[in-house]
Parts: sequence; structure tokens; C-alpha cells
Amino acid sequence: METKETKDKWAVAGLSLGALGVVYGDIGTSPLYTVKECFSGQHGMPVNEANILGVISLIVCSLVMVVCLKYLAFITKADNKGEGGIFALLAMISAVISPDTISGKNKRFIAVAAVFGAALLYGDGVITPAISVLSAVEGLDIVFSWTKPYIIPITCLILFSLFFIQHRGTHKIGKIFGWSMLVWFLVIGIIGFCWVIICPKILNAFNPIYAYRFFVLNGFHGFKVLGSVVLCITGGEALYADLGHFGRLAIKISWLGMAFPSLLCNYLGQGALLLLYPNLAANPFYGMVPSIFLLPMVLLATKATVIASQAMITGAFSLTQQAVQLGYMPRVRIVHTSADTKGQIYIPAVNNLMMVACLALVLAFKSSSGLAGAYGIAVTATMGITSIIYFFVVTKIWNWSYWKAVPLLAVFLTFDLAFFAANLLKFFDGGWFTIMIAIIILAIMMTWYKGRQILAEKRDYYPIKDFLNNVVAKQTYRSPRTAIVLSIKSEGVPVLLLHFLKHSIPFYEKTIILTVIYTEDPYYKEDRFKIEDLGQGFYRLLVFYGYMEEPDIPKVIQDLSESKLKINPFLTSYYFGGESIIISNSVTEKSMMTWRKLLFEVMTRNANSAAEHFRLPPGSVVVLGEQINI
Repeated sequence: METKETKDKWAVAGLSLGALGVVYGDIGTSPLYTVKECFSGQHGMPVNEANILGVISLIVCSLVMVVCLKYLAFITKADNKGEGGIFALLAMISAVISPDTISGKNKRFIAVAAVFGAALLYGDGVITPAISVLSAVEGLDIVFSWTKPYIIPITCLILFSLFFIQHRGTHKIGKIFGWSMLVWFLVIGIIGFCWVIICPKILNAFNPIYAYRFFVLNGFHGFKVLGSVVLCITGGEALYADLGHFGRLAIKISWLGMAFPSLLCNYLGQGALLLLYPNLAANPFYGMVPSIFLLPMVLLATKATVIASQAMITGAFSLTQQAVQLGYMPRVRIVHTSADTKGQIYIPAVNNLMMVACLALVLAFKSSSGLAGAYGIAVTATMGITSIIYFFVVTKIWNWSYWKAVPLLAVFLTFDLAFFAANLLKFFDGGWFTIMIAIIILAIMMTWYKGRQILAEKRDYYPIKDFLNNVVAKQTYRSPRTAIVLSIKSEGVPVLLLHFLKHSIPFYEKTIILTVIYTEDPYYKEDRFKIEDLGQGFYRLLVFYGYMEEPDIPKVIQDLSESKLKINPFLTSYYFGGESIIISNSVTEKSMMTWRKLLFEVMTRNANSAAEHFRLPPGSVVVLGEQINI
């Protein structure tokens, strides 16, 4: 009979296997192109012993200092009730820090930085599938030279198929992610280890003095190569972003137990190969593989890159959901693809935009080396932003002294800023693309957030007592139905309710003013709703959700019907306002520039309806038009 301890161990083992497939897919496929870019990319180095040992030493230092030390030892401890990611850091700051602790200007800086970091992750999510799949398929050219003209079409076909099947959900393919990546890590680790045995001199790369000598010998050219070295840690942010799905223990076990040793062996193996055969620098990853196993290796690499791409696409869906709930993006259509697994979602708009962007990248840059120029800026900028926000968390929430926090921040930023500066040199080689995507998404997010604040201030609300005494008290007869009026504010009476009463003769027996409140917690675990009796058949209902949750108002009403407040769902109508934005030319301190007003008006017009977002029954919804001047 299994004990509780045994079951817990099996549960952790299962989570560790899942983390291996989802969390480490991106960083696990980086050996396909990292070393290649260092020696044969746009800023490639001469292939000699000093440079080989220097580059591999830099890769080892990066994996240890950034992934092991920064993320695994420190950043993953900053969880928001189990959830990680840059929005989790923002939520922690917003929930805990008071105006007395941090100034409003600093809080705005943190908010903008966090949103910009999230915007950069979208750029990373677009490039990762393109460069990963393309680098894997390029192995066909080594196996069959005649396949070179077909590499781009094959890559596009794989990417199109990947995005096309997203509507089916990831719950089925997710079950085999872990086992597939386990095979991948074992294979690349064993191949690399064999070459280390053949040429053990490469073990000198563990000595960081070779990384130092690399910069001394190569100067500025060596600094530019950092823009390629950083490719070995792309995907490191996933350790933190997926914290809530697997837990810190499982993520730590899968990294230290399998991913990290395998990556080290493979990178060392590629270095050993180049020490013996410098002419194979064009593609050292496939150069390590015996010719008889080349085709199976290409197929395995392609499968691994598809898994890595799937993880990034799913991450973009999750990021969008969080942005919507936190008020930084307009409502979008979210499809739940699994009735059993929480978080399995599909967002058609995001999926289609990412597919078009990925295909455009492959067709424009035509090779993984070309795409490497666009890769890295988003990752390094996000890592730097994470370090800065983490500094505010440890000093303002955990009350660390500056003597303790500043040296740690300095260590983190030494790597983050060095990598970011090196990648900025690739700006005109394609890095502009990710920056452009991030700036566009940042403008969308901040415009929507500001616009919703302006709308909330523009709406008129009447004191509840005046409303009940002057309007409601005059009505004598009530229809035996229930009206639920959605309101942004949880105080006063919205003008929308007056519009409803004008067109509703007689009044309904019960009228509920409902406000949905998203908390700074990922999942709200206290009472889901609070109801207040306002008198004369009117009630105020507050419904609480975490930013990782999807609202379900009919479920709340069903729970209400079982309480003292008897509500018949079949005799209930839902009322909410459909805003019509009127743009004025005036620009005040609290308003937006004209171009942002136009952008906000377009987003408002195309946002998903409140009825679908809150899962309201279609036959019971009434939309009341409302014109608002901004």
C-alpha cells in the first residue's frame, strides 16, 4: 500500500517530467544554433583554441550565473501565492506597497516597466517558433543536399500546422511533452559527453579565466559575440513564468537533474568537436552526430522545437489572459479547450497574429542565422526589467536592507545589461523587429488601461439614498423578475440603471447592481461574492476573481439562487452598457493624445462583448447604448 510520502514523491516526479517538457523546451533547443552563431554568424569569431575555450566558458558562466543563481536561487522565490511571471511581480507591488512606502512616480515606473517586459515577451514568443523550427529543419541540408530549396517551405508548413491545430487544445499533446523532451535531453547529453571523452581538453572551459582572456584577446569583437552567447539562456524566463503550473521544487529538480547537465555536456561536446575539426563550425550541433543517425536526429530536433514553440504559444495565451484581467488589454475571445484542466485556453486573435508574424519572419530572414539577429533583445531586456522589479520587491515588501539588496542587483544587472548592450548592436540586423512589436503592444496596453480609467471617471453615479427615495419609492407595482445591471464602480448608482428604469415599466421585483472586481491574487480563495441589501428590492453584488481566473457570472447567480436571496435564473435579465466613444480635440493632464484616443476607440469597438466575457446567457442580455466624450 502506497504511503502519503510515496504518493507525494510520485506527484513531484510527474511535475518534474512535465516541467522538463514545458518549461525547458526553449532553452533546451538552444544548442541547435548558439555555438553556430558564435563562430559562423554575422559577428562570428575565428575558429581557434583560445576562442573555442572562451566561448564555451562564457556559455557555462551564463547558464550558472543567470539560470542557476539568478532565477533558480532567487527570482523564483518571489512568487505571488504560488504564481510567477512579470505580471505576478507587478501584482505583488500593487497589492502590498502603500503610497507611504513608495512614491506614485516610482509605482508608475514599475507598472510601465512590467507591462513593457510583458510586451517584449510577445516578441520573444513570435521569434522562438520561427528560429527553433528553422534551425532544426536546416539539418536536412546536411543529410540530403538536394533539400536546401525546400527548407523554407517545410518550415512554413510545420509552423502553419502548429498554429492551425491550436484550437484543439494542448491537453492531449501536453501528456507526451515531458517524455519527448526527456529523450531529447538524454540524446544531446550523451552525444556531447562522447565528444568530451574524445577531447577532454574542452573541460578547461569550466575555468572562467578563459572567458576573461577571450575579451582581452578580442576586445570589442569579443563583446559583440555576447549577442550570440545569450542565445544559450533564451527561455530562462520560463522558469519563473511557469512557476504556478509546476512549483519551485519540480522546476529545480528537472533543471538540476536533467536539463542543466545535458546542456552542459552538449555545449562542451560542440566545443570539443571544433577543437578537433574547426571546419565544422557551420553547424557543430549536427557535426557531432554520426552520419547514420543524422536523419533521426533531424526528426527528433524538429519534434523538440515544435514542443518548445508550443510552450511559447501557450505562454502568450496565458499572458494575454492575465493582461485582460488586470485591465491592460481589451476583452478577447477566450476558448477553454479542456473541461478538466484549468488554464488550457486558446485565443484565436493572438494565435492568428502570431502565425502571420512567424511565417513573415521565416520568409523575410530565410535562415536561422538571419533570425538570430532579431533574437536576444527581447529576452535580455525582459531579464533586466525582472531584476529591477525584483529589487523593489525585496526592499519594499521583504524589507531587505540596501546593503544586502544592491550588491545582488549589481550582480544580476552586470549580466543583464552586458547581454542587452551586445544585442543592441544587432538592432539593424533584425533586432528592430522585436523592439517594434514590444512598442506597439506597450502602446496598446497602456492606452487601454488609461482609457478605461478615463471612462470610469466620465460615468455619472448618483447617491444610492437619493436614487431610492426620489426614483424607486414612486413605483408601486413590481414585475416578478430579476434585473442584473453590470457596473464598473462599486459605489453609487450608474446612469445605466436610470436608462434601464426608463424603459422598464413596471420595475422588476429584484434589481441587482453587479460589479466584478479583479484582485491582485492569482486565484481568489475567500468568499466569491458579497451582497448588500440596499432596500426596496435593490441589492449590490460584488464578485471577486483573481487575475488568473475566468469570470462566470451565471455560476455566481446559481449560487445566489441557493442562498437566502432567491433568484430564478430563467426569470433573470442582464443589462450592461455598450459605450460609443466620441473623441474630442481637447488634451488635458488626465486625457490622452488624439492618436491614443483614436486607438482606444478602435479597441473599444472591436473588444469582445461583455456578455461573452462574463459568460452571460445570450437570450437574457440587454445592451443599452451610452455615448461618452473623451
